[in-house]
Amino acid sequence: MFPDFAATAQKISILALPVIFAITFHEAAHGFVAHRLGDDTAWRMGRVTFNPLRHIDPVGTILIPLVLFFSAGVLFGYAKPVPVDFNRLRHPRRDMIWVALAGPGVNIVLAVLSALLLYLTPFIPRLGQEWAQDSLIASVEMNVLLAIFNMIPIPPLDGGRVAVGLLPDALAFPLARVERYGLFIVVGFLFLLPWVTREAGFGFDLTNAVIYQPAEAVMRAIFYITGVA
Repeated sequence: MFPDFAATAQKISILALPVIFAITFHEAAHGFVAHRLGDDTAWRMGRVTFNPLRHIDPVGTILIPLVLFFSAGVLFGYAKPVPVDFNRLRHPRRDMIWVALAGPGVNIVLAVLSALLLYLTPFIPRLGQEWAQDSLIASVEMNVLLAIFNMIPIPPLDGGRVAVGLLPDALAFPLARVERYGLFIVVGFLFLLPWVTREAGFGFDLTNAVIYQPAEAVMRAIFYITGVA
């Protein structure tokens, strides 16, 4: 019992900081770019900040991830979305794309920086060296997974907002109306549907195809570019 508890506590300690940094920078980036493009809603509400307490949602950032982690070994959650009034942007249709891309974009930058910081771990005292390496590798993984997940083209995910900005009106307007049901659709397709197909014996894992395989390809590219073995 105690070895399992110790291993679980160590795993949580390795994942906690990368997850907090990933979601904090992701949300702050949305607000910062929106402010630069004309909408100061998030700025006035104090959401353009690296203080994680301003972005953490007690249910989505803490409760749901812990329940899923201990029950299914899956790490999934969300932060409080940064408020953006797209009508206040100088060029709403175009600027919405840049605001949406800011979050996943900064996650990829953090993933690259985390990979580069691995070069410094040999200079860390041996007692904390392995933890630092594992935490930085987890940072690469968490940031890439967050970026890939958010680029699924279903609103209110960032990829959905990008799609609405790029598609012609005939397709963009119906897709935009999906936003209120978007998260239910995403959870259904990525978690419930794969469970149903496994139970039915089909064995097709949509989550793996849509998130994990692309994320693995991006992580390989980051490690290749940075020269990290």
